[in-house]
Amino acid sequence: MQMGQAPTSGRKRMSRVEREQQILAVAERVFAADGYQVASMDDIAARVGLSKPMLYEYFGSKEGLLLACLQRSKRELLAATTVAAAGASTPEQLLHDCLLAFFKFGDEHAQAWALLRNEAAVPSASVNSELEAIRMQQMEFTAGLLKTARPELDPARLEAFAEAIIGACERLAVWRERRPEVTPEMATGHLMALFGPSLARDL
Repeated sequence: MQMGQAPTSGRKRMSRVEREQQILAVAERVFAADGYQVASMDDIAARVGLSKPMLYEYFGSKEGLLLACLQRSKRELLAATTVAAAGASTPEQLLHDCLLAFFKFGDEHAQAWALLRNEAAVPSASVNSELEAIRMQQMEFTAGLLKTARPELDPARLEAFAEAIIGACERLAVWRERRPEVTPEMATGHLMALFGPSLARDL
């Protein structure tokens, strides 16, 4: 090392985007494990390796951090179902692959799913609005898929079907927590038996 040259640690400094993603990953685990009310910003900051004031600088508040976690989950869930839809060649396969993507998302992102289903534990209008926005996103996405598969159906019926599918997916995901032997493929099969005929006959 030349005289006057600053020493280097060899560690790459994280960009702000990378740091935010690290914080969100840690926060998601803490919120899912401890619950929103018990989760501590001190704990999250310590696990990330930041001071608590710096954590607040990134997200403003604990609620702001939770909202950011939910918004990331919303983007990832839409991406997963969009990719699944792109590979389908028939209406039945379209429904099957998107249902399977939903259940696999729940398994592969267990912490995110825990946040999505525990809305009653967070007494916040902003958080509950974001959770409802996630449902609306998936409802609109599903209605769009159904319209592609069955363009002759009345728009109100398409919307009603989409709402029913989203509600059934949520409840079956909760049921799977009590029945861990039920795989994503098995859960998809149950819903296909219920909804699949709707894509194959006049309604």
